[in-house]
Amino acid sequence: MSLPSTSQTTVAEKDNDTSIRRSLSNLSKDEEQAVSLTPADRTRVLRKLDLHLLPFVSLLFLLAFLDRSNIGNARVAGMARDLDLHGLRYNIAAAVFCIPFALAEIPSNVMLKLFRPSRWIPSIMVAWGLVMTLMCLVNTYEGLVIARVFLGLTESGLFPGISYYLSLWYPKRNLAVRIAVFFGAGTIAGAFGGILAYGIEHMEGIGGLHGWQWIFCLEGLFTILAALLTFFFMHDYPDQASFLTSLEQEHLTLMLQEERSATQAQFNREFVWEALKDYKAYLQVGIQYGILITAQSIMLFAPTIVNQLGYTAARAQLLIVPIFVAGCLATVIVGILSDKYNSRGPFIVGGCIVSIVGYIVLYTHKTPAVGYVGAIIGSMGAYPCVPINLAWAGGNASGSDLKRGVVLAMVIGLGNLGGICAAFIYYDGPQFHVGHGTIMGWLGLSCILSLVAMWDCRRSNKIKEAICKAEGIDENRKQEFAHLGEQSPLFRYTI
Repeated sequence: MSLPSTSQTTVAEKDNDTSIRRSLSNLSKDEEQAVSLTPADRTRVLRKLDLHLLPFVSLLFLLAFLDRSNIGNARVAGMARDLDLHGLRYNIAAAVFCIPFALAEIPSNVMLKLFRPSRWIPSIMVAWGLVMTLMCLVNTYEGLVIARVFLGLTESGLFPGISYYLSLWYPKRNLAVRIAVFFGAGTIAGAFGGILAYGIEHMEGIGGLHGWQWIFCLEGLFTILAALLTFFFMHDYPDQASFLTSLEQEHLTLMLQEERSATQAQFNREFVWEALKDYKAYLQVGIQYGILITAQSIMLFAPTIVNQLGYTAARAQLLIVPIFVAGCLATVIVGILSDKYNSRGPFIVGGCIVSIVGYIVLYTHKTPAVGYVGAIIGSMGAYPCVPINLAWAGGNASGSDLKRGVVLAMVIGLGNLGGICAAFIYYDGPQFHVGHGTIMGWLGLSCILSLVAMWDCRRSNKIKEAICKAEGIDENRKQEFAHLGEQSPLFRYTI
C-alpha cells in the first residue's frame, strides 16, 4: 500500500490533526496551573468515558465475534451435512478467514488514521454485515470458502481499530481493563451465539432456507443495523466529545499529555517503518500467537468438542454458554487487577499456566463432565491474556499515535495468522489429543516469550534509570524529552 508523504496532506488528515491537536498537545504552564487535576477529577472523567464509549464499542465487537464464530454453531446445526464438509473441508473454510483478516489489519489502521473513526469503522461494518447476510445463500463448499475470505477481509479492521481508538482516549495505565471489557464482549458472544443458534436453527425450512442459513442471515442483518446507528453515535476524538464539559476535556488533556508529545497527531510514514522495525513488537506478536491460537480454537471448536464429549448437538449449543461466560468474567477481573498493579507480563504468564492446566484435564479426562470442566478452565486462563497483551504492546509503543496503531495492528494481524493453525489441529475426535497437545505447546511458548519481554523491559528501564542518575535528569525535564517518545530517558516500559 502506498502511503502519502508528509508533504501531501489530505482534507481528512487536516481534520484529524485539527480535531486531536488540543487533546494530544502539551498544555502550557499557565494552563497546567489553571486546571488542577485531583484523583476525584480523574475518576469522574474516566467513568464518563466508560459510560459513553465502552458499551458502544463492546456491542460492535460482540457482533464481529458473533459473525466470525457462528460457523462453529452452523456446523453443528447441519451445515457440515448439507455442504458435504467431509475430511478437512470445515478446517479449510475456517482457516481461509484468517489470511485476509491478518494481512488487511495494518492498512486498515492506517486508513483509520487518515479518516475519522466514525466513518471508517461503520463502513467496514456495513461491508462485513452484507457478506454475512449473503452467506445464507451459500449452498456449496466452494461458496463457503469464498464467503469466508471476504468476511475476513471486511472484518479485519474492527479489532485493531477499536484497540487503537481506545488508546487515543485512555492513559496507558488505565487501558488494560477497558480493552478487557471490550474483548470480553467478544468472549460473551460465544455464549450468546450458542443461545441464538439454538433458537434460530428451529427456523429450518422457513423461506426455503436451512436453520444454519438463517443463523448467517439474521446475525448479518443485526450487524448492518448496528453499523447504520454507528454513523450517528460514534465519537471521534476527545476534544470533539459532546458528553464532556470543557473543564472535563481539559482534565482529559492533562491525563493524556503525561505520556504523549506534540508529534503524536502527525501523519508520517516514518512512524510506520519505526513500528515495523521494533523488535519488541515481534515479541508481542509471538506471545499473541500462543494465546490467540488457543482463543481461536475455543471459538471454532467448542460446540464440536462439547458434542464429542457425548452431548447432543442441541445441548452442545447451550453447554458452550458457561465456557464463554467464565472466560468473559475472568477477562474483566484480570484486566482490573492488571491495571491496578500496572503490570502485564505476570498476568499473561499466570493465565497461560491456568489454561495449560485446563488442557491437561481435557487431554486426560475419562468422563464427559471432567472434560467439560477442563474446557471451562482453559477458557478462563486463555481469554484474559489477549487484551492484556494488547494493552502491553500499545502502552509500550510511545512517540506516535500512528506507531501505536501499527504496532497494535501487527500484534493482532500477525497473531491472527495463528488461526490457520487453530483451524487444523482439531481433527482426531473424540479425545482430540493432537489439538489439546498442540495448544499446550503454544501456551508454553507464550509463557517463555512473556518472561523474555519482562526481562527486556526491566533491562531497558534500568539503563534509562542509570542515564537519568548519571546526567541528573528528573521529571522537571519531562517536556524536554517528550518528542523522543519511548526513547526518552524518562519513559518507563510497563512490565
